[in-house]
Amino acid sequence: MKKRKMSQAWKNRIWNGSILAAFVAAMAVFVFLLQTEKRVLTEYEKEQVCVVTAAIPRGEKISAENAEQYITVMEIDKRIVPETALKSTEAASGRIAAYGVEQGMVLTTGMLRELSEITEQMREPVIAGFRAEDLYQVVGGVLRAGDRIHIYCVEQEEEEQNGKLLWENVFVQQVFDRNGAAIGGDDGTTPAQRVNIYMEKERVADFYAALAQGSLRVVKAEDTDRQEE
Repeated sequence: MKKRKMSQAWKNRIWNGSILAAFVAAMAVFVFLLQTEKRVLTEYEKEQVCVVTAAIPRGEKISAENAEQYITVMEIDKRIVPETALKSTEAASGRIAAYGVEQGMVLTTGMLRELSEITEQMREPVIAGFRAEDLYQVVGGVLRAGDRIHIYCVEQEEEEQNGKLLWENVFVQQVFDRNGAAIGGDDGTTPAQRVNIYMEKERVADFYAALAQGSLRVVKAEDTDRQEE
């Protein structure tokens, strides 16, 4: 009887030892997996970049007020980050979309332009505006922010001709509908009733004088900026 009790106690001891050994082995595997995962995560370094979360219309100016509407700063695999990627909303603020930027793209310097790039040939750039109804003619389709236009003066006896070129590659700063609301770049149908442009300050008086005569013809320039990196 005594031998039977000792045998049972020995079996219990062996059983408990087996459980402990299995637990230790499981812990060892768990620690190994954690270390492996840590090494994998270390190999794939992350970097913060600006990612477009809503399509940015061409000509849209990024500002502190609307940056969160279009951009989110997030971490992605460093290996796929473009060299010219923007790393903060502050870096994007004040820049203008050179072309429509699609949702999900990493924002780069080539997608946005500094205002100084647009007005670099002007000594004192200002914003001038005109109403579509004050023009002699608009050619080339609807105008949107970011477009370039050529402005001609058409004399009455030259109605069948393009007229004399006065200003070339003028940058459209913003356009508005008949109610005075800004028209987004994603709206391709609403006619622009008022158009703001960048112009050399010393030429503004000449521009409005020609506009008052109703002799200005606006031609939308071919798109040369829609080039992605």
